[in-house]
Amino acid sequence: MSRPAAPGGPAGPPRPGAAPPGVPAAPPSGPAAPPGPAGPGGGRFRVAVRRAAFGAPGDPRWARPGLWAVLALAAVLYTWALGRNGYANDYYAAAILSGTRSWKAFFFGALDAGSFITVDKPPLALWVMGLPARIFGFGTWSMLLPQALAGVAAVGILHSAVRRALPGKEGHAAALLAALVMTLTPITVAINRDNNPDTVLVLLLVAAAWLCQESVRTGRTRTLVLSAVAVGLAFNTKMLQAYLAVPAFAAVHLFLAPGTVARRLGRLPAAGAALVASSAWWMAIVDLWPAGSRPYVGGSSDNSVRDLVVGYNGLGRIFGGEGGPPGRGAAGNPPTGVPADLPEDLPRYVLGGGGGFGGAPGAGRLFNDILAGQISWLLPFAALALVAGLVLAFRGSLRDARAALPLWGGWLAVHYVVFSFAEGIFHPYYTTAMAPAVAALTGIGGVLMWRAARRSRAWTVVLAGGIVVTGAWSFAVLRRSPDFAPWLAWAVIAAAAVAAAALLLARLGARARRLVAATVLVTGLFAGLAGPAAYALTPLGSPVMGTNPTAGPAGSGMPGMPGGGGRGMPGRFLEGTGADGSGNAPPGETGERSSGEGTGDGSGEPRPRLIMGGPGGGIDRKLLDYLERNQGSATWLVAVDSAQSAASAILSTGRPVIAMGGFSGSDPAMSVTRIKELVSTGRLRYVLPGGGPGGPGGPGGFGGPGGRGNSEAFAWVQANCAVVPAAEYGGTGDDRPLYRCG
Repeated sequence: MSRPAAPGGPAGPPRPGAAPPGVPAAPPSGPAAPPGPAGPGGGRFRVAVRRAAFGAPGDPRWARPGLWAVLALAAVLYTWALGRNGYANDYYAAAILSGTRSWKAFFFGALDAGSFITVDKPPLALWVMGLPARIFGFGTWSMLLPQALAGVAAVGILHSAVRRALPGKEGHAAALLAALVMTLTPITVAINRDNNPDTVLVLLLVAAAWLCQESVRTGRTRTLVLSAVAVGLAFNTKMLQAYLAVPAFAAVHLFLAPGTVARRLGRLPAAGAALVASSAWWMAIVDLWPAGSRPYVGGSSDNSVRDLVVGYNGLGRIFGGEGGPPGRGAAGNPPTGVPADLPEDLPRYVLGGGGGFGGAPGAGRLFNDILAGQISWLLPFAALALVAGLVLAFRGSLRDARAALPLWGGWLAVHYVVFSFAEGIFHPYYTTAMAPAVAALTGIGGVLMWRAARRSRAWTVVLAGGIVVTGAWSFAVLRRSPDFAPWLAWAVIAAAAVAAAALLLARLGARARRLVAATVLVTGLFAGLAGPAAYALTPLGSPVMGTNPTAGPAGSGMPGMPGGGGRGMPGRFLEGTGADGSGNAPPGETGERSSGEGTGDGSGEPRPRLIMGGPGGGIDRKLLDYLERNQGSATWLVAVDSAQSAASAILSTGRPVIAMGGFSGSDPAMSVTRIKELVSTGRLRYVLPGGGPGGPGGPGGFGGPGGRGNSEAFAWVQANCAVVPAAEYGGTGDDRPLYRCG
């Protein structure tokens, strides 16, 4: 059939999609799109921009703008006043600066540009920060902005993963809630403003979870292999911690991926091989490299990455004691050389015994005074959401949710057990690895319970109970710091009560359903997120404590310490418990105190406080100037006892400094043979022993002068090197001696 000829022209074939003759054309389904740029390229570009801004045609109108709003919020929280954080954790900052001066130091993750010793972690996170520092110059923004952007990216990937777990509007709602929860997790805000490796670890693990979910949905081996590669890359940020999510990934794919059991089992060896290869490549290179031409592996007892993986960054974190980090005592005991008459809680909170900075191990650790405000706000709700979500997902036809819930639930369960009962060093910021799982479970399970509550009174009671428990726990956490926004705790518990009552009363009639739903959403979200949001804002108001970043009011992160501020500097000592037991900071320390001092226990008696070292981590500025003037052609400015002093000296001078005992001062990195060789070849001229227990060359441990492995080297220095008169560099007779060798 041909269409009627247009005036002045012959008839032609009907246009594709045109209505038959005599049938009126259907009106357009929506407003006509404004004319775009001429040509197919311009039209595609306009469509792509519109889709990026407002989502796909079938998406709810609020979905994509909501995502952009959450990502913008995350960007603000992670970057606001970022410049005031300075070098954040001096230990990693020194390694990043050294990597900009030497590609060898960059590859190995060496603390100093001379590549004497590495930091005690693999270098992938240092590379992420170090490459921008090489391109734009080393500074706070070039170092910390990549961390903040990695945090924002993790929120975006989590949103995408959760959105795929549920269909339609429910998937978008769950994804938006999950992204908001992760953005407002207090410890996540604190760590994303710091240069510790956990931010990159979380980004890679969230990417691995996204890929694992896709492998379960599609059954593709390639996607599962890419998930394993992402975990392997995460291993190269914090080693075995990256593997805590692997049991959940493997189990979900094995039991829920499409195909026969044999096919599912057949995919796992390929993923396992990818995991091993992507995890071990850097370790293999370092351990096969001749030890004499590479840095000592910091944190190891035998100069191998293999020992670092199994010991300090492996079993030592779990069991403490002999398997713990060098220079630490057995679980529950102070490190070697620390006075025994300290307050009972100091070994646990400050010195690292019995679980380090996170409190005593046990099932309630994540709810104690230190960690509760960092991560626990939505833990009870996430547990309820997991159980309820599994029941609802397996009853319905929600195949993707049946895979997502066990994946995130397994992630959370393994982390909870390991973090709760680990007896080695445990910092509060480790718990940021739990934030994606808590957020995903809250989003998916919360939306499923909301849907069920609209149809069932029993599920209405369950959801109302979850809101009340969440509000009550937030109230309890907020009341632990009664001077911090005292009105907020009462507002939270009131909002939880209103939300629960509105839910229950809604079952009595459906007249005002929309009003009730809006009331429940607003008050329920306030009850669950107001507390963590208040804590999440605190890191924006003060410099981050680089070595142990936390969020919240003063005293919430560590007793007597600021929750969200107070930059952690090397060279810390306890007031009243100096390294020599005299009650004074060691000679050369400035005695500058951290901010946020408080009694901590409410007794009215001042708790021993951390004394921060001055510039150079306890090395006087006059002494640093003297060393710079007299370094000559030597590779290293000076050799000191530990990375605590070396890091700040590197950052103060920009020159290589040897940390003979590594981070803790007790790595056996410097032997008599090694120091003789460095001195005889002119690469090292000056040695500055520490002032720890027993004096220079004494036992290692907290504040020690280089640790057990270096005592013989210090003895050689004392016997063969000349003491530099203090008058030469403007010091006093009370200063720790500086030795000139050669």
